Amino acid sequence: MESAAVPAAPDPTLDPPLEQLRHLAGELRELLPGVRVGEAQETTKEFDREAFWRRLNEAAVTVSREATTLTVAFSRLPLPSPQETQRFCEQVHAAIKAIIAVYSLFPKDQGITLRKLVRSATLDIVDDMAQLVEALYINPAQSSPENLISYNSVWDACHHVPQIPKDNKAAALSVLTKSVDLVKDAHEEMEQAVEECDPYCGLLNDVEEDSSDNHVDEEDILGCPNNRDSYWSEEDQELIIPCLALVRASKACLKKIRLSVAENGKKDQVAQLDDIVDISDEISPSVDDLALSIYPPVCPLTVRISSAKLVSVLKKALEITKASHVTPQPEDSWIPLLINAVDHCMNRIKELTQNEVES
Repeated sequence: MESAAVPAAPDPTLDPPLEQLRHLAGELRELLPGVRVGEAQETTKEFDREAFWRRLNEAAVTVSREATTLTVAFSRLPLPSPQETQRFCEQVHAAIKAIIAVYSLFPKDQGITLRKLVRSATLDIVDDMAQLVEALYINPAQSSPENLISYNSVWDACHHVPQIPKDNKAAALSVLTKSVDLVKDAHEEMEQAVEECDPYCGLLNDVEEDSSDNHVDEEDILGCPNNRDSYWSEEDQELIIPCLALVRASKACLKKIRLSVAENGKKDQVAQLDDIVDISDEISPSVDDLALSIYPPVCPLTVRISSAKLVSVLKKALEITKASHVTPQPEDSWIPLLINAVDHCMNRIKELTQNEVES
């Protein structure tokens, strides 16, 4: 009679399952700097666009599948054995290394803007997978909200890959659209703040109603004129007007640049498209700096400096756009008009802040 098969003895050299997950999370984190600063691999082969996107999509599908397998295995009892865990970790690590390897094959001459989008998508996948592994290590054998959120993040990041623009023109339009939306949001927030921050609106009315009955002194009311750091003075409000106009001009510049790229941009003019995107990408942060500078207490000199920085970026963006292929007629009327509008706003801001400069 044959004896029953004896189960293989556990490998004493393997770490416990959760310890292996902890090591895997650290290994994935160590891959992130290389993706952020890594250069494209040099090759003499002609770039096969279709093959690249097919391989990248396949690599993302593999990562998504491994994330599902790992999550299921560590969301219930009993936990996988050390040997099973080793296999899971090796498969996750291999899947992540594979998608990084595919990304590294994307050459710069296909467009820096597009390569940044591919890099960002790759970073999201690696970072989200590391977070998932950490969540499973911290909350094993349970379907915790943290585990579910982390798994969904990996799934979303992997399924975003097929949505990445496939050429540098499409990538430029994607980035410009995001910049337009950011500046639009900033402008709306500034307008809303101006509407809601009328210095004494409501407060003085309440004081007037109460004072006849209770003889309350206005100076004792929190938020009344004594607390001027929380409000805009008349001078501040006058200064805000050209600042808002400058932000509106910024939004108009970005929308016109985006329209020019959409209508006249050529996929093979990758360097010029990259230049347009690079300078246009500086507009939104400059708008944010100006928006922050107009909140009370207002420092007119800071407003002036922030405005001048934004104007410099806007003019450079318009000049680069004017000199590129997306503006077939360099004397197109919209560019001089926007430059004049920007100059008008800046001149008004200079007038209103001149005393600060001279003092």
